[in-house]
Amino acid sequence: MRSTGMARVAAGLVLVLVAAVGCTGSDDGDAARTDPPTSARATSENPSATPTPTPTRTPADPVSIPGLIARKHQGSDLRLGAVRARTGSYTSYTVTYEANGLTISGLMNIPRGKGPFPALVLAHGYIDPAVYTTGRGLAREQDLLARNGYVVLHTDYRNHAGSGKDPDNDVDLRLGYTEDVIGAVMALRSSGRPEIDGDRIGLLGRSMGGGVVYNTLVVAPGLVDAAVVFAPVSSRPAENLDHFQRREGDPVVAEIEAKHGSPKENPEFWEQASPLTYVDRVTEPLLLHHGTADDTCPIAWSERTVAEFEAAGKDVEFVKHPGEGHTFAPRWPASMDRTMAFFERHLR
Repeated sequence: MRSTGMARVAAGLVLVLVAAVGCTGSDDGDAARTDPPTSARATSENPSATPTPTPTRTPADPVSIPGLIARKHQGSDLRLGAVRARTGSYTSYTVTYEANGLTISGLMNIPRGKGPFPALVLAHGYIDPAVYTTGRGLAREQDLLARNGYVVLHTDYRNHAGSGKDPDNDVDLRLGYTEDVIGAVMALRSSGRPEIDGDRIGLLGRSMGGGVVYNTLVVAPGLVDAAVVFAPVSSRPAENLDHFQRREGDPVVAEIEAKHGSPKENPEFWEQASPLTYVDRVTEPLLLHHGTADDTCPIAWSERTVAEFEAAGKDVEFVKHPGEGHTFAPRWPASMDRTMAFFERHLR
C-alpha cells in the first residue's frame, strides 16, 4: 500500500537508470533480441584555520547508474485516445503520456465497474521497432489482468509505434526504456483519473522487459508496490551483449564499444550498468518465473539474480517451471494465477 501518490515519489525516490539489452527468440509474440559527495570537514578547532577545500567530484558517465541518479525523472499528461476494443470486462484505449521530454504511446485497458482500480505497467520483450505496433506484446496478460480488475498500461517504449524518437537509445544500452516505464508509473499516479488508484501500482515484464523491471526497481525504490518478471534477460548487460547482439553480428555492438568500451576494455562501465551492482537499493517484493527448458534466456541467469537478491536480504520469490520454454505456453495459466495472487497480496 502507498499512503500518498506523487508526494511519496518525491520523498522517496532517488532515480537511477540501468541498461537493458534484449534476448533473441520469442515470448508471447515478442521477438526478443536482443557514493554521495564528500562533505567539507573542519580542519581545526582554531576558527582561523583555512578550511580544507571540498574535493572536486568528477561527473559520472550519464550512461551509468551513478550518472543517472542525478537525473530528475518525470511522467505526466496521461491522455486517452481512441477506443481499440470494448469487452464485457474492460475498455481498451490508445494512450500517450510524457516521460522526460518524450511523448510515449501505449495501450491501456480500464475495467468496467466502480473504481478506483489498482494499476499495472507492462514492459514487453524485444520486438523490432520497424514492425512493432501499439500494444503489441503481452496481449494475453493485458487481457487477463484487466478482466481481473486491474488497470493495465502497456507502454510502447521510445522509438516504437507513436512514441518519440531517441536516436542514441540503442548505443546507450536502451536505458531509455527504463525511463519510459518510470514515466508510465508517474503518469498513472498523477493522472487524477477516478478509475486509477495511484497508491496501488505494480510492474510486470517479460524477457527484455524483465530486465527493464530489474532496472526500475534499482532506479526508483519506492515507486511501485511489487513487481513480477517472466523469463528475464540477464541482469548483467555485458552478458546480454555477448549472448545476443554479438552472437547475431549486430552492427550496433561496434558502435556501443566505440563509445563505451568493451566489457574487457572498460569493465567498470559495464559493472556500473548492471542492476546487480546496486541491488541493495531495491525495496519492493519481486516474483520471478523462469522455465527450466528456456533456450532463449537461460534459467542460470535468473538463479544468479535471485541469489544476489537473497544475499542482499531482499524479498524475492523464484518459481521454476519444469520443462517450460521461453513462451510459457502450457504453464502460463498457472503462472498467471501465481502472479495475480502475488499482486493481490501486495497491491490490495
